[in-house]
Amino acid sequence: MISLTDTQKIGMGLTGFGVFFLFFGMILFFDKALLAIGNVLFVAGLAFVIGLERTFRFFFQKHKMKATGFFLGGVFVVLIGWPLIGMIFEIYGFFLLFRGFFPMVIGFIRRVPVLGSLLNLPGIRSTP
Repeated sequence: MISLTDTQKIGMGLTGFGVFFLFFGMILFFDKALLAIGNVLFVAGLAFVIGLERTFRFFFQKHKMKATGFFLGGVFVVLIGWPLIGMIFEIYGFFLLFRGFFPMVIGFIRRVPVLGSLLNLPGIRSTP
């Protein structure tokens, strides 16, 4: 079992609530208040989980500046009141930022009992 510090536990909670508010905001036809709350909680939770310095190093690497610009620009656009355009920017920036983690996530999901069997179907499986 992974041991987490109290700060990391708070960060996991903030990140979880952020994802919930983002999802709920999209379900309710891009409600700008819920999306703004979700954005703030998600970014704050990320900073609590991995630390402030590592968060800045992750977002502001030279090769990730375009992705960071789109992600944080999308957060800003949502905060000023254009939720649909902001979420498009955010999603694009999110995929650019975290594309290195997706193979690891897919590998983890393949080991989950029900989801793994779905990902191992012949039409979805990428390797023979």
